[in-house]
Amino acid sequence: MRPSCYPRLVNDPFFDPGLFISFIFKKRALMFDLGDLTALSARDLLKITHVFVTHAHMDHFIGFDTLLRIFLGRDKVLHIFGPPNFFAHVEGRLAGYTWNLVDEYKSNFLLKVTEVHTDKTLTRTYACRNRFKSDQSLKTDVFTGLLLKDPAFHVEAVILDHRIPCLGISLIENFSVNIIKEELKNMGLPVGPWLNRFKTVIYEKRDFKSDFTITWEEEGRIIKKKTFILGDLVQRIAIISPGKKITYITDVIGSPENYEKIIKLADRSDHLFIEAAFMHQDLDIAKKKYHLTALEAGQLAKGASVKQLTLFHFSPRYSHQADELRKEAGEGFGRTPTCFTATNHSTGQQVPHPG
Repeated sequence: MRPSCYPRLVNDPFFDPGLFISFIFKKRALMFDLGDLTALSARDLLKITHVFVTHAHMDHFIGFDTLLRIFLGRDKVLHIFGPPNFFAHVEGRLAGYTWNLVDEYKSNFLLKVTEVHTDKTLTRTYACRNRFKSDQSLKTDVFTGLLLKDPAFHVEAVILDHRIPCLGISLIENFSVNIIKEELKNMGLPVGPWLNRFKTVIYEKRDFKSDFTITWEEEGRIIKKKTFILGDLVQRIAIISPGKKITYITDVIGSPENYEKIIKLADRSDHLFIEAAFMHQDLDIAKKKYHLTALEAGQLAKGASVKQLTLFHFSPRYSHQADELRKEAGEGFGRTPTCFTATNHSTGQQVPHPG
């Protein structure tokens, strides 16, 4: 069964962290961390609606400028979440440029930035037309672990210890709606934008006795319509199954407190992406730098009962030892993880690559 979203690391495990999650049949994506984004196309970048930055070290945040640049001059809203003091980091990046030309833009790009604290979230808006000066209004919400709630999924986070606050992040689908393409063909129904509407009304738990209209479109124009009872259509062309859970952990020390929080956040994840910065023989260095060893990454995956494990964020000192890192993590996990995955979007399959 094809998943409804595809997670893939942007770079190889020795380079900047960043997880790109795209949604099938939707021109939408999420980003976990903003390392170097050169590997992503403009088309991919423009799909991004929400970004979750674990912390503002350069290798996790340098891609902010790339994303900002491609969004300029467009009627878009970009939501970015980060740990305490994140406003200062975003404003520092914005202050590094001269914005006198944005007055010429007819569109109004909005940047909505949220700081995540242990007990609350704070949100500010920065408008391109206002030269990205804060509107000074501050929205405060209680933080109980939930950062984003969408009809199809939600995003949860915890604050972890990297000598500074660092976010751990999970995306959890509410359930998955898969389209039976063979049945579409049998019914003479087109593949098109209506499938997004169809999935949305299911996620919104619309009354199955209500009507749903399918449209045939050419060059953005509707040329034909046909109406069905929603429940009948669901029964014919859709398979509804439990949703997937994707967890992303990087730049944390293997302390008891972090272990407890990570295992709870990642519990029964379908896919855990986790750093393996050091070999366990260098545990003292890992602790000094507040990073995980490969063995600790595997142990965390096992403790959380995850189904699939992908390692990333390897220290350059192991540039010829990717297999050893993978093997060590496997000892903690109970089976061998992959180092890096890319997605074949024609098949939906994830392809492992050596480090």
